[in-house]
This record gives sequence, structure tokens and C-alpha cells, in this order.
Amino acid sequence: MPARANSIMSLLIAALTLAVAAPTTVFGFAPGDEKVATKDLPTAWAHIVIKGSYPEGASLPGLFGAATENLASGLDRINKVATDDEISGLVLRLDGPSLGWAKLNEFLQSIERVRKAGKKVIAVVDEPATHSYMLACACDEIIMPEGGAVMVLGLRMEVMFYKKLFENIGVHADMMQVGEYKGAAEPYTRTEMSPAFREEMEAMLDDYYEQIVTTIAKSRKLDRKAVEEAIDNGPHTAAAAKKLGLIDRLAYEDEVETILVKEYGGKTIRKDYGKEKVDTDFSGLAGMMKMMNLMMGVPTARRVTSGDKIAVIHATGVIMTGRSTNDPFGGEVLGSTTLVKAIEQAEDSDQVKAIVLRIDSPGGSALASDLIWRALKKCKKPVVASMGNTAASGGYYIAMGCKEVYAEPGTLTGSIGVVGGKLATGGLFEKIGLTTSIIQRGKNAGAMSGTTPFTDSEKAAMKKLMTEIYVQFTSKCADARGMKLDDLEKLARGRVYTGNMAKKLNLIDELGTLDDAVAKAQKLAGLDPSKELERVILPKPTSPFEALFGPLGDVQAPATGQASAVINALRSFSPELARELSALSVLQMLVREKRMTVMPFRVQVE
Repeated sequence: MPARANSIMSLLIAALTLAVAAPTTVFGFAPGDEKVATKDLPTAWAHIVIKGSYPEGASLPGLFGAATENLASGLDRINKVATDDEISGLVLRLDGPSLGWAKLNEFLQSIERVRKAGKKVIAVVDEPATHSYMLACACDEIIMPEGGAVMVLGLRMEVMFYKKLFENIGVHADMMQVGEYKGAAEPYTRTEMSPAFREEMEAMLDDYYEQIVTTIAKSRKLDRKAVEEAIDNGPHTAAAAKKLGLIDRLAYEDEVETILVKEYGGKTIRKDYGKEKVDTDFSGLAGMMKMMNLMMGVPTARRVTSGDKIAVIHATGVIMTGRSTNDPFGGEVLGSTTLVKAIEQAEDSDQVKAIVLRIDSPGGSALASDLIWRALKKCKKPVVASMGNTAASGGYYIAMGCKEVYAEPGTLTGSIGVVGGKLATGGLFEKIGLTTSIIQRGKNAGAMSGTTPFTDSEKAAMKKLMTEIYVQFTSKCADARGMKLDDLEKLARGRVYTGNMAKKLNLIDELGTLDDAVAKAQKLAGLDPSKELERVILPKPTSPFEALFGPLGDVQAPATGQASAVINALRSFSPELARELSALSVLQMLVREKRMTVMPFRVQVE
């Protein structure tokens, strides 16, 4: 080998020897420091828009599912920021989300998770109402444009009463209730709140107001009195809100990236961070088949995994016997047949080690609630209830079939009582020229008639039936809560509570999120509660076609879908009217089931 080649080879060998013997460096850092160096280097910021209602449960397959982000996927996107080493912070664009009190708490906990990971969270808002502003308060900084306003005005309840309207059109609301606080029927039989109904609503409103004031005062480091004065003197322009300490900075959304670069060391913003992309390439034959699959709601094939799993069963909607129905325009009905099947499916699966029942329901049919309760009590696997926005009346009833009960601080729950009755339309028929001849055998044969009110005998028989159902309901609740029946009954009588109030009264076990309930279920199953297991979401979603037209053979589903479509169309014209019609649609279910355990579902807290 030539001398020059020998010299080059010697140099290479020496260099390799040094490389092995001496520690290498990466950007001036010794081995073991690479991760620290990478983590400390400014990287990208995630950008997530929070808007819409974030429905619970599995997403609809196909186009409807792609267009709607559910609660789990929305929270997952924020939680991902906490563990993503390439992301140094989060920009939350709050675009008027409609969350409810329980979902609000779920998002607050996810934001807190990101901040505990040492990452800044910046809120960008235009004109936040109460829930949007509470979300913004959970962030490190609140940015608003100069033309914006803080619309935190306190809370207001409006309950509309139909008695005079019914009288004018010849309809008689013949309603009964067991429990003086069971105000679900009051809008149809009175012209104003009863003292008991007003008492429970004011107590509930006080608790919500306390949550608002406490959250703002703590997060904004303001005196409680200053917060109350800010609410009483609202709304506030962005400039006035800044002076009061309600926000941190006046800036437009297009200036946010510059602020991140100058003050936080951010490089880029990843828009729609973590959002699932929908393949919209429909070209060619393959594209046409893809589009047809999306339209029909054919689910994407997913790999079946092995290992332990947790089943999360979503009990969402008004509880009725039969199958669940759910159309993309609203009007969700929780069918006992559908839910019992989901419970049995989870119980029979060898991979599912525990079950979490996520409830968002105002109740409904007493019979359907009892059938679901029975299916839960039969489970040999641990079952934990997690209450969402509402788990009242029948929604509370089914929670009593679980071994542990978790609720969010703002969950509406309780309402342990029974209501029943009917709308007698005979007077209306007479006004429009319809007359009715009646022949009957049996003293109480007209109890189910929608034409005439109850006779004294029929009313007495129905009241006796409802009272016995009330005793069954309270007895099962007392047994589940480990309380004497008399003590439980004093808390029943149809009264509604928030999660905070329910915890103090021993009506639930713990305050916590869905994740907290899952961790408890894993612990009860003898599994590590800190280990993240795959969740099996049940019941499985229906296809868009089935959601629109109902299951084959279900003649009531199309009518439900049509009514919901009308209600949805009215929302843009008159949200209040749409809301009232939606409440009446629940009342119409009494045509099928005369014994309901349902909360005052018409109450709106805004």
C-alpha cells in the first residue's frame, strides 16, 4: 500500500478509536443530555379549535361521523399535547362551544393535564359566554380582539308553562307525580313554579353560580367580591375586561403567531392538531366505492388487538323500552333492549375486565330503567357509573345498578320520583268538529285513552301504581347507597341536585371525570389503575341510513326523525320555540309509557 494511503488509513483508525473511547456530543451536549436538549429547544405549537356540542358515545360511521367530533376524540387531541415531545405549547381557539357542565369539567381537566406537563396554553376568544370563559380561565393567558366582549352575565332559568295554552285549544293535561319536588309535569298543569319546584331550582342555581365565581377568582387571582361585581356589571368590552383582570392581552388572531415567536420561542403553529383526516379523493372506480361506503356508513376495518380491555357503555338520551334511536338532527332515545344487549356483550367478553357506564340521560320510562338496572346488577364484573351532564331520575336509577358512582361537579342528578299522566285531546277534537262515542267494559278501561281525562277511579288506580313504583325506586336506591329507606326518601321526592350537592348527601361516591371512573373500574378488577387500557365503546353506532330512517321494522323511528328534523330547522328561527317543542316530544312518550321517572327536562340553565 502506498505511503499516502497508509497515512490516511492510520488517521481513520485513530479517529474511530477516539470515537469509541471518548463520548460523542450532539449540538454541544454530552450523551444522556440529548433528550433534555431536544425538549428544551423551542418547537411547534398545537392549534385546536373547540366548538360544537361534543356528543358522547361512539361516532356515527361514514360522513356524519367525519363531520362531528365526539367528546372522546376532542379530549384525546388535547391530552396528546401533554405527551408530544415535538409540541411546546397549545393555542386553544374557543369558538362558542356548547358543552354543559360535565363536559366543561372534562375539558378543564384536559387543559390542566397539558399545563402540568410544563406546556403553556393560550386561549384565543372573541366574545366568550360563561362556559367558554371558564375554559379560557383554565389557560395561562387569555387573548381577545379589541372589538370583542366578555359576556359572563351570571345564570338564568326560564321555565315555560302550557296550562293556559292547553285550555285555549281544548287539551287537558291530566298529570300526577309522586314527590313534591317532581316538577317534570308542572309546566303542563300550572301557570308558574310551585314553591317546592322553585326551592330546588334556586338551590341548584346557587351551586352553579358558586362554581363560576370560585373558578374565575382562583384562576384569575381575583377577589371574590371583584368577580361578583364584574358579573353584575357585565358585559364588558375587551379593553374594560383587561382593566378588570378578566383577560391578559388585546390582540387579533393573526397576531398570535408573532406573539408566540417573540415571547414564547414558538416556531410554527400546527393547525387542526391531532384531528383525523378524511380521505376525500373520490376519483376513479375506487374513489366511487369509497364515497359509497362513506355514505352508507360502512366502518373502516380496524385491527383487533389482544389484551385486557375496559368496556365504556354510553347510556345517552331519554330512556324508553325497545331499541335505541338516534338521528343526526337530534332526538336521541336510549332503548332498554339496545343497552341491555351492550351490557351482556361486555359481560360475556373474556377480554373485557370491567365496565364503565357513562350516563347522560334525564330518565324516562320506569320499566325501561328497571330492565337496565337489572342487567347491571347481574354483572359479575366490576361496573362503575360515570355521570355526564345529566344522570337524573331514570338516569340515576340505572346508576344504582353499579358498584361505584362517579359524577362531575356540575352533573344534574337525583330527581328520585315518578310522574305519569296523559294529554286528553277530546276537547280539541270537539273544537274542530270531531266527536267521539264510547263503549267500554271495565271500570278503568279508559285509563289509557288519549281522548278523555282520568275518572276518579282511573286516577286512584294510576296513583296507586305510581306510588308502588316510587317505593321500588327508593328501596333500590337506599340499598345501593347503604342508607335507611326513611333517610333516602327524605332526599328523594323528585328533588334535583348537582354533583357537588349529591356528594355531600352520599347520593354518589366520588367527584371525577370519565377517566377517574375508568381508573376505579380497573382497580376493582385487580388491574393497575395507572395503566392505559384499550376501551371498547358500546353500543356500536348505527349507520347514517339507519339513523335517519330507523331500524327495519321500527315504525316509530321515521316519525321521530321527522319531528327532530323540524325541531332542528326551527333552531335558526327561534331557539326557544325549538327547545319547547323538543320538550313536548318527550311528553308525547307518555302515550306509550304512562309511568315515567324523568327529571324536569325542560329546565335550561344559561
